[in-house]
Amino acid sequence: MQRYGMTVPFGGPLHLQRGQFEELETLGYTDAWSSEANGHDGLTPLALASQWAPTLRLGTAILPAYTRGPALMAQSIATLADAAPGRFVAGIGSSSNVIVERWNGIAFDEPFRKTRDMVRFLHSAFDSDKVSEDYDTFSIKGFRLGVRPEIKPKILVAALREGMLAMGASESDGVIVNWLTAQDTLRIRQVVDDASDGGERPEIVARIFVCPSEDHDEVVNQARFAAAAYLNVPVYRAFHEWMGRGDALGEHWEQWAAGDRSGALEKIPEAVIDALVINGSVDDCRAHIQRYCDNGIDTPALMVMPLAGIDARQAVRDLAPG
Repeated sequence: MQRYGMTVPFGGPLHLQRGQFEELETLGYTDAWSSEANGHDGLTPLALASQWAPTLRLGTAILPAYTRGPALMAQSIATLADAAPGRFVAGIGSSSNVIVERWNGIAFDEPFRKTRDMVRFLHSAFDSDKVSEDYDTFSIKGFRLGVRPEIKPKILVAALREGMLAMGASESDGVIVNWLTAQDTLRIRQVVDDASDGGERPEIVARIFVCPSEDHDEVVNQARFAAAAYLNVPVYRAFHEWMGRGDALGEHWEQWAAGDRSGALEKIPEAVIDALVINGSVDDCRAHIQRYCDNGIDTPALMVMPLAGIDARQAVRDLAPG
C-alpha cells in the first residue's frame, strides 16, 4: 500500500489545531508524523491526533534513543500504542550530537550501538514477561512492562548510511530517512532490501521537504538556511559525502568551518537545494514527490516549508493525494 503522510503539528498553538488534524483525514492523508528536537515533544501531538483523527496512522520521526531511558521509552511507546491500537509506529534513532549532547547534556557515545540496543530492548519489553539483560550500552534488571497494547507497535529506525540502514532492515520493521534526494532513494532501497531477512519487505518512510511556490529564487535563498542547519551536522555531512556530494558541497563546508556563515550559504549549489527541497508549481511538486515513491519510498511524510510567503495550510490542501 502506498501511504501518504504529513508532518505534524502545524504552526500556532497546539490546542487550536484540531480542525487541521481532522482535515488531513478528509483530504486523504493516511499518516501523521511528528518529530522531536526543540519544539513540541514527539508524542503529545500524536496523542491528540489519536482522538482528533481516528483513521490516521501515527508515527514518530523520531524519538532520540538517548533522551528517554529504556524503561521510559517502552512505557511511552506502549502508552500511545494503547491509545491508538494498530495505528502507531515508533520511529527511534540516534538523533544528533547537537540535540543529544549540546541541548540535553547527554554524551553522544556509540550512536549505532545505542540505537541497536534500544531496538533490541523494546522488542524484549513487548515480547517478554520480564527483561533482565546486559546490552552493550546499558543494562536492564527485572523490568516488566505494565502496559500491554492490543497490537504491538511497529518499530522503525532512523538511518542514513549502510550500518544503520542494514540494522533497521534486519532488526526492526524498516527505516526512516531524511534530507535526501529522490535519486538517493534508489541506493537506500537497495541497501535495505539486501539486508532484510526475506520476510515482509521493510518499510521506508522519508521526510520530504516541500514548498509549492514558483518564486524559485526566494525559495532557494531561504531554503539554504534550513539546509545548512542539517548539512553541517556530522552525521548528515557524512551521509551526503556517501551520496557523492563532497565536491558539490566542499566549498560550503570549508567556509562554514572557517566561520564565514553568510558566504558559506551562497556556496550551497542551487541544484542541491532543488533536489532536497521540492519547489515549483503544485503539479511540479506532486511529480517530484512521486519520483521518491517510484524509487522505493513507501511512505512520504511531507514537511511543508513556509518559504516565499506561501500559505502553509493551503499547501497541505494542494499537496493532498489525488
